[in-house]
Amino acid sequence: MRKIQITGLIVFLLGLVSFSLIPFIGSYQLDQKMVERKVKEEHLEPLIPVLEPMYGETYSSNFAFISDFNKYFDEYNEALKEAEEWDKVIWDDYVFELTKEASLGPVHQNPFWYLAISVGLGVIGGLMYILPLYRGEPEGIKNDGIYFSSMKSRGLLGIITGTWLILFYVILYWFPEYMTNLVLMVDPLSYLLSGNPASQWFLYGLIYTLAILVMGIRMFRKYRGNTYQTIRTASVMFFQLAFAFLIPEILVLLNKPWHDFKNIWPLDYTFFYDYRLDGMLGSGALGMFMLIWGIILIIVGVPLFTYFYGKRWYCSWVCGCGGLAETLGDPYRQLSDKSLKAWKVERYMIHGVLVFAVLMTLVTILNYFMEFGLLGEATNQLHSIYGFAIGAAFAGVVGTGFYPFMGNRVWCRFGCPLAAYLGIVQRFKSRFRITTNGGQCISCGNCSTYCEMGIDVRWYAQRGQNIVRASCVGCGVCAAVCPRGVLKLENGEEEGRINENPILIGNKSITVKS
Repeated sequence: MRKIQITGLIVFLLGLVSFSLIPFIGSYQLDQKMVERKVKEEHLEPLIPVLEPMYGETYSSNFAFISDFNKYFDEYNEALKEAEEWDKVIWDDYVFELTKEASLGPVHQNPFWYLAISVGLGVIGGLMYILPLYRGEPEGIKNDGIYFSSMKSRGLLGIITGTWLILFYVILYWFPEYMTNLVLMVDPLSYLLSGNPASQWFLYGLIYTLAILVMGIRMFRKYRGNTYQTIRTASVMFFQLAFAFLIPEILVLLNKPWHDFKNIWPLDYTFFYDYRLDGMLGSGALGMFMLIWGIILIIVGVPLFTYFYGKRWYCSWVCGCGGLAETLGDPYRQLSDKSLKAWKVERYMIHGVLVFAVLMTLVTILNYFMEFGLLGEATNQLHSIYGFAIGAAFAGVVGTGFYPFMGNRVWCRFGCPLAAYLGIVQRFKSRFRITTNGGQCISCGNCSTYCEMGIDVRWYAQRGQNIVRASCVGCGVCAAVCPRGVLKLENGEEEGRINENPILIGNKSITVKS
């Protein structure tokens, strides 16, 4: 079995290396007809002569092609800005579309082959490594030396992994033109599902989904025998594959707006943007259902489900961000900061993001009904600021790229506005709690070690206090790793949910009553 795992690791690394090198192969050549196909009609007249020096020239790399394109494009725009002819400036970014259109390389000719030797090898290698895991070992999670692993404890392998993830996200969000070949290799799949060419977001969605599915199998192996962990892992795998990946693409194939029915505002911060509202209102009965369904989830679904089941119903069973954190990020869950300082930072940051999201959405809705008379084009600037700072930099680059540095729930813990909304309801009006039996606690610390949300579970367990925290996502891993069965997830009556024992914060003692 060990030989199979080593072979699987080698196959996975070959796939990863192929995935990392594919963007650098191939050549590029632009002509006027390509520009006419991809550029908006109102921009054709100025852009065709601007890009004329590139026509017919063969570029040996996307770096050379993109460099020339940006040079000519920026020179045109800068001249207009200096002359203050703002109405003629081209604000649209055509570099990704034209780079993709100009590709002449082997990836364009044999996309499935390159998909197989990169993503395909990665999936096969990952499964070969995962399936033999824990074979012959008794059920239950033991102290398995995670703090001695270079990959799992901020060692060299962890630093390399985190750096690669951060670089991937930076390129994905802000420089997708350098991923042209990777997008080209998934074009056939995109055409099959939606009838449209692939974008960088389709590529990302595919990799995201495969990561959850493959690492979900690892969760089945690791927590085998634990029904709760098995079912909730299967749940996040299903919701990601069906609701976040397949159904939205099929909707596009049917000429309906792309829509993830499980995504809820304010996590889905674009839900009330004008193009989303226009798309839903202009799509007949299905579009109206999307709008009403989304509003019902915000106003009724979140408080009702959270009252009965805590925020775990979404964060640990449905959410794609949580699904990736629980599967791909599971090896790093012990890296979450358990300090009091981190808890204080967490509360200010996550509620600050929620306030930002609420204010931005209120202004957006008001501006929409005032026909953009309130802020005008400044609305787009507000959206851009939020999208850059929260949607991309925080949720993407930091949220996932920092798994090997700060644990797997960085985004959920410090930045997700929906987690903040759910947490407020859970803390003050919910039946959910984690009960403890202090008399049985042996202070082994497994519960605190494996808490991905940075909760010092042992502190509560030693005192026999129920754990009622806004940040708890109810993953249940603390209960799964407890060797004495001290912890139990419950949805009981509200009365008695919050103990009257003091909670110590710094040098202060605060008595919390139910």
